[in-house]
Amino acid sequence: MEVRPFRARAGTRRRRFLSRVAVISDTHLPRGTRTLPEACVKLLRGADLILHAGDFVSVAFLQELRALGPPVEGVHGNMDEPALKALLPKQHVVEVDSLRIGMVHDAGPRARREARLAARFPECGAVVYGHSHVPQVERFQHLWVLNPGSPTDKRRQPVATMLVLRIRGSRITPELVNV
Repeated sequence: MEVRPFRARAGTRRRRFLSRVAVISDTHLPRGTRTLPEACVKLLRGADLILHAGDFVSVAFLQELRALGPPVEGVHGNMDEPALKALLPKQHVVEVDSLRIGMVHDAGPRARREARLAARFPECGAVVYGHSHVPQVERFQHLWVLNPGSPTDKRRQPVATMLVLRIRGSRITPELVNV
């Protein structure tokens, strides 16, 4: 699997600064009058990198995310249009400073999910997945298992959510944010 290193913005020295990574998934946009909540947009614009764990739905929404400024890395989901599936990988590894973050949309059934992700991404310190719309911030063995939920389609969850990751070196501090 190819590892794509994140490149800090021009003029910055990554090792001296904390990287802020905004993580979303399952946005399912466009859909009627639904849009990203303003709190989510603000966090996305202020990030050094945006990760999307699939189910963007359209290439147009991927372009909308890219227009916010920070680089966007993502994987395709089961609801994404064919053009998006051709453009994005099914799974992906991004390197931020010295932390590798695995990405996949569907992590499979709930039973033994964390163990499967640890085996699937053994070189990673974190894995981001989507599909369930259920947020998860959990440490399993060497791995942070992270699901941002959804900022636009909370389903049975009480609130819409996303994640903000603060990364320095190989250390990560994940924060689930209600939007």
